[in-house]
Amino acid sequence: MIIKLENEKERTELEVLIRYNEKLHRVKKIEEMLRSVDCKIPCNKEKKEIWVAGADIYYIESVDKHSFVYCEDEVYETELRLYQLEEELLAAGFVRISKSCLVNIQVLQSIKPLLNSRLEAVLINGEKLTVTRKYIHAIRAALEGH
Repeated sequence: MIIKLENEKERTELEVLIRYNEKLHRVKKIEEMLRSVDCKIPCNKEKKEIWVAGADIYYIESVDKHSFVYCEDEVYETELRLYQLEEELLAAGFVRISKSCLVNIQVLQSIKPLLNSRLEAVLINGEKLTVTRKYIHAIRAALEGH
């Protein structure tokens, strides 16, 4: 892989160009990572509005019609519904793993089978999430780069 950085004083927006001869899994992962850096979600913490970058989000969980955004050390609340977040973050590498949870596949450390055709997703911070039967195909497809 060749990485070139060019400083153009007149440029007003960051541009990233990826050249490839066939779209491999690595290319898709790089694209998702770049999109997650540029994507920001409006959140609240202690009555302050905070914009959280998609790359900083580990997972999002909906509990009693409230959506919570979990980062490495912080938890925020957002007024957006889980389906809205899923649409917004799909291109940034997020995948639904249950009726109430989205996970950032960039922070996924491992997956192992559980009973009743479920999976356990372990994140890089050691947190464990359950992938329900209905969403196993979605996480497998996301990991395969489809």
